[in-house]
Parts: sequence; C-alpha cells; structure tokens
Amino acid sequence: MENKKQNMLERLKITPAQLKKGLIILFLVCLAIGGYYFYIVNQRVYSDKAEIFAPLITLSPEQYSVLQKVLVKEGDRVVVNQAVAKLSNASFVVAKQDGIVVKINDQVGKLFAPGEAIVTMVNPDGLRLIVHVAENKGLTFVRVGQKVVFTVDTFGSKKFNGTVEEIAQSADQSSVVFSISDKRDEKDFSIKVKYDNYPELFNGMSAKASIYK
Repeated sequence: MENKKQNMLERLKITPAQLKKGLIILFLVCLAIGGYYFYIVNQRVYSDKAEIFAPLITLSPEQYSVLQKVLVKEGDRVVVNQAVAKLSNASFVVAKQDGIVVKINDQVGKLFAPGEAIVTMVNPDGLRLIVHVAENKGLTFVRVGQKVVFTVDTFGSKKFNGTVEEIAQSADQSSVVFSISDKRDEKDFSIKVKYDNYPELFNGMSAKASIYK
C-alpha cells in the first residue's frame, strides 16, 4: 500500500513535503470557511415562519340592505369614495380609503347586516412582512431598525430587503411549540418588517427571513 502511494506521488511529481503542505493548507481553508459560516450564522436571527400581511378592510352597508350588484372584482384597485356595491335602497357601499380588493361576497339578493362584509380590501401601504421568532431563538437580539433580508416562496431564491419596524410585546396567539429538550413551552413573537416597494408581493404570501444583528 505504501509503495502504491509512493508511486502515485512520483507520477504526480509531488513530494511528501509538498503533500503535507497541501494538506495543511486544505485544513486551514476548511477551518476558515467553517469560521466564516459560524460568524455569518451568529450575525443573524433566522426564521422560516414569515408571511406578507396587511390588516383587512371590510366594506359593508350602514343599514340592513339587500345586495343588488357588486361593482368590483378581486384584484381591483379601489380609490377613496369609489362605489363597490349597489344596494336595494338606492344606496351604495363606498370605499373609505384606497385599497386592493381581496375578497367578495357576491350573494346578490341576500340581506346584509351592518358590519357584514360585501367587499374586503387591503391597503398596499399597510403591507408588511411579519416574521415569527421563537423566544429562545434570538428574540432578545432583535432591535427596531435592523436590516432584514427575506425570500418569498413564490419567487424562489430572489432576495428582498426590509427593516425591523416593530417588535410585538406579547406572544402570538396559538403559537405554543412543545420543546423536547427541556419540556417547556416555546412561544413565538411577531416582528413587523417594513420593506421597499415590491408591487409583486401580495397579502398572504409565505416567506423566510434573516434579521441581521
């Protein structure tokens, strides 16, 4: 075996000293790569539980009314004071602010009560990335103003940029995760991230995010 090794080195014109030096360099390179990776990992708080979200805006009649016609469709951009539905009492349901229609209840002939949504919208300016971070997974390192880089499942590895805008002061509802290691309940906290203008991002899209310390 030793002779075969020696013959191979001779054919490659590599001396034992050169081989030793090469192995040392390879070890140092691997050590440097590992150290860099460890450094990068420890410079961020990562979560694969995130989504694009905006509060829903419900448009409904001010009094009991029968729906005659819906005047918009899902995906439409609506401006303030625009009529979105016609009612039986010669009145209309109008938008009180700009928004994008995300849901319609088009049951023509149905009697709708005040507060019962006919059209549901979101305000594009209110869209945020909501990142859920477990209390023992780096939450204490998160600060308002930190840089956030995230990907959205719909767009694969494409990266988007944002900034931490707000950190929830209470845990998410129904976010308890059972930890096998210490038999304690872990809770997630929501981090609100304001991001650059990305018109391709819509309410409800799933995402993964890295918050840089």
